[in-house]
Amino acid sequence: MALGLVAMSQLVTVPKDLSVLSRIDHAAECRPEEAGMSSDGVARIWRAVQHLYRSGLQPAITLVLRRGGKVVMKRSIGAVRGNGPGESGPIEVLQPDSPICLFSASKAVTALLVHQLAEQGKLKLDDRVVDYIPEFGAHGKDRVTIRALLAHRAGIPKLPIHHPDPSLLRHWDAMVHMLCLAPPFDPRFEKQAYHALTSGFIIGELVQRVSGRPLREVLRTQITEPLGLRYLDYGLAPELRHLAPRHHLTGPTPGWPLTAIAKRVLGVDFARAVSASNDEAYLSSVVPAGNIFASADDIGRIFQMLLDRGSFNGVQVMQPHTVAESIRPAGGIQFDGTLGLPLRFSPGFMLGESPVGLWGPNCKSAFGHIGFMTVLCWADPQRDISVAMLNTGKSVSPTGLLRTAALVAAITRACPPV
Repeated sequence: MALGLVAMSQLVTVPKDLSVLSRIDHAAECRPEEAGMSSDGVARIWRAVQHLYRSGLQPAITLVLRRGGKVVMKRSIGAVRGNGPGESGPIEVLQPDSPICLFSASKAVTALLVHQLAEQGKLKLDDRVVDYIPEFGAHGKDRVTIRALLAHRAGIPKLPIHHPDPSLLRHWDAMVHMLCLAPPFDPRFEKQAYHALTSGFIIGELVQRVSGRPLREVLRTQITEPLGLRYLDYGLAPELRHLAPRHHLTGPTPGWPLTAIAKRVLGVDFARAVSASNDEAYLSSVVPAGNIFASADDIGRIFQMLLDRGSFNGVQVMQPHTVAESIRPAGGIQFDGTLGLPLRFSPGFMLGESPVGLWGPNCKSAFGHIGFMTVLCWADPQRDISVAMLNTGKSVSPTGLLRTAALVAAITRACPPV
């Protein structure tokens, strides 16, 4: 057993002719030259997407790439249903605007709601969380600031129970109460440890108490409606669920130590996390750090708005100083205690690095967020690009991770600094 993988594998049936499962929104795309790109560069990016799909690890992929504010690529490959591992029946081809879960990339969107409250003068990022949620102060957590909470330094990277059940997601008050009472793993609050789901509930509760409104309503009025987004919401309404592809565990079945790492990050084992993401509890609940559904264009518009200093299509969603604060590093690069990787966070975003980082080579000015391994949403001011690549295959296969990295590299090569 290599790298904690066992031989059993679940893969998508990949047709020889990928055009039968590919869709391009020609009406949305501009000519590459209009955005300072070449047709060859766009072709290389699309070949990288096709190469990822040919791995059999991704039943559905959507991609939206903007450069200079212009849509250069708006495409999809795969199926909504009928071609996932173990699925049978007629194939329904995926569309570029199909809604897909952002998973942890939801954190970046939820964080923006806090930044908007700061812009409105209703809170400050260096205020303590207990100034708004007094009960959070148990076990010395009264020292935690909102900035630290958004940057994964609040000391609560996992739920304080041994066997969390996904049905807990339905019980907001219980989740908040449990996390308020939890002792911090680092009493000094100096260590960065990625809070996969936990911090989202405290952030969401903070937004609700400060705004006096339900979190879904705040998201709708502050981001979804101003940007004209089609689907962006916590969960997915029952009448829309037929549009969204299911999430699938693909590739080799994870073994130890990958199962232990997944449990540390997600709170449950890898397979159970994938299964839970298709359940009614996940689709109907509000999970601020993990269950926003959106099209690639929806989330792409958000990152383009940030790239354009808070404005999109003439609508000023956030002020330039608020955007700058949201992407300002919350500290230096640190070896993350949950992910086991060196990472740098702002209050809400995973930041790039040089000579190489999450968002490609020489990407220190880039900011974005990853969702469940391979959902990628980011913007790079140096290259003047915003990118959203959503997908439904959940795999620990090195092949999938390497081909995803190759796609990021293809994008950065096709979009040199401007």
